[in-house]
Amino acid sequence: MRPTRERSSGVLLHITSLPGDEGIGTLGEPALRFADQLAQAGQSWWQMLPVGPTGYQDSPYQSTSTFAGNPMLVSLPGLVADGLLEPAEIEGALTQGGDTVEFGRVIPVKHALLELAASRFLLGGADPEYAVFRKTSWLADFALFAALKAEHRGASWTDWDAGLGARREPDLQRAGRRLAAKVERHAAIQYLFDRQWSELAQRCRSLGIGLIGDLPIYLALDSADIWARPELVQLGNDFAPRVVGGVPPDYYTRFGQLWGNPIYRWEEMAADGFTWWASRLRHACARFDLVRLDHFRGFAAYWEVAPDAPDAVNGRWVPGPGLRFFEAMRSSLGGLPLVAEDLGFMTDDVHELRATLGLPGMRVAQFGFGPEPGAKLHHPANYPEDVVAYTATHDSDTTQGWFWKANPRHDRRRLRGGPRRMTRELGIDGTEVHWDLAGLVWESAAGVAMMPAQDLLGLGSEARMNVPGEPRGNWRWRLARPVTEVTWQRMRQLTVGSGRDR
Repeated sequence: MRPTRERSSGVLLHITSLPGDEGIGTLGEPALRFADQLAQAGQSWWQMLPVGPTGYQDSPYQSTSTFAGNPMLVSLPGLVADGLLEPAEIEGALTQGGDTVEFGRVIPVKHALLELAASRFLLGGADPEYAVFRKTSWLADFALFAALKAEHRGASWTDWDAGLGARREPDLQRAGRRLAAKVERHAAIQYLFDRQWSELAQRCRSLGIGLIGDLPIYLALDSADIWARPELVQLGNDFAPRVVGGVPPDYYTRFGQLWGNPIYRWEEMAADGFTWWASRLRHACARFDLVRLDHFRGFAAYWEVAPDAPDAVNGRWVPGPGLRFFEAMRSSLGGLPLVAEDLGFMTDDVHELRATLGLPGMRVAQFGFGPEPGAKLHHPANYPEDVVAYTATHDSDTTQGWFWKANPRHDRRRLRGGPRRMTRELGIDGTEVHWDLAGLVWESAAGVAMMPAQDLLGLGSEARMNVPGEPRGNWRWRLARPVTEVTWQRMRQLTVGSGRDR
């Protein structure tokens, strides 16, 4: 895969946002087709959000496992092709498409079909590849966790019977015997996910498309990872977090962001050379060619808040693991195929850490035209080579939405702030502001240029993927239909013209 300093480009689109008739995007035919289209348009990268099982409010950043795959991404027609489901059995799960994911409807229907497929797979006899997969280090804990969580109707493990929450051996053994069949089905479903993922990854590799993943810095409290290894994070005797993560107030958020995730016991992790983190990163790098390391600044210093705080205003900065952590990771992995998510207010120590490690950072062109601190850093005219530059991100508004947000009538005379500065600087009318901004990013010196699929299509705020701080209604957007050939041709022209084609 080409290095990030070599001019290239790609598209950000999460798997759930792919079009199709399964109610949610999957690893099936639409994903394979999207990879083909990226290649035909001269693209080198496909970036997506975390692909683990989603937790609270269906957020991919609150996963129940940092190692497992999201069963909802498994293609049902793919299971039919494998002989594990009948065409008639999946008819009720198929829809006419749509531009949103109805998680409440999709999840129970699909889980039932996945369990049926897993049962048939297990009845099919010995599979040597599954036997090897079954020995994967994280799988036994996750499969038992998933079975117990289902038995407790989705309740957090902190609310289970004390013996199960505390992982007392007699209780775990009894649960293992009682739920043996369900545990095995959860393991088999992970294997089916892995098979389909491998097919997609192989297709991308053959096309010269690199996959960019996303690794949240923190774990969800209600996860198999913390249930299996509570010593990783700062918990009290009742398993409640002693402190939680977030970021303080800044230009964008009056009260900061309170994430609620427990914070690692970094010193204890350092004592064994950060071995758990090494296994986590090794797993992510085996799945992806490049990994976006979320909240990179937390490795230099992190903001910790009391668990009962109403917001993130009153917290404190605590030194993170810093350079010694990344030196251990480099030694263990043989390299650092990472992108540092260094958005927001960054201090000198964060910039110094990234520069010392030689990691590419991130820039967002929308931020380059506003009055915010650091706007100059994000203006495409100022990009260095060692960054991955975006028109927008999954956390920001779409480019069309950002440009016209305070101007619903699309009256150019009423433009204010960043959009007004952009029109004056570029002499544009805003009709195709998504292509105008993409042109700036693609022509910039940034090694990698990226745009979300929403900007590729010129969609407005209705297509936004996430609104930080808003707990409901996120992560649901998806393509109602495949991207047209005309749009891909225009993408190719932009890419070839800026010297970013493969």
